[in-house]
Amino acid sequence: MVGLTASLPIKWEQFLKHLAHDHEIDLNTVVSELCEWVFSDPESKEQFRVWLDEAYPPKGEAEEEARAAGEDATEEEEENEEESEEESHEHRD
Repeated sequence: MVGLTASLPIKWEQFLKHLAHDHEIDLNTVVSELCEWVFSDPESKEQFRVWLDEAYPPKGEAEEEARAAGEDATEEEEENEEESEEESHEHRD
């Protein structure tokens, strides 16, 4: 087993500590067994990966999406300016 330190949200830490105490095992064992149970089948692993990618896109994808969103906003602003100019020309005529 790899030594790893992780922070858990307080509500889950308390819940898991309570389970560990009730079963007379340590918290690391509870977390390890929980991960083993959750990720034991390929479908669950894939569902988690999909959720994680959507909730927290990988660094390269997040930067690309932000850049694309910025480009979309710039294009939309340019289109709005063009429409405003066209409307102002129409009103002059």
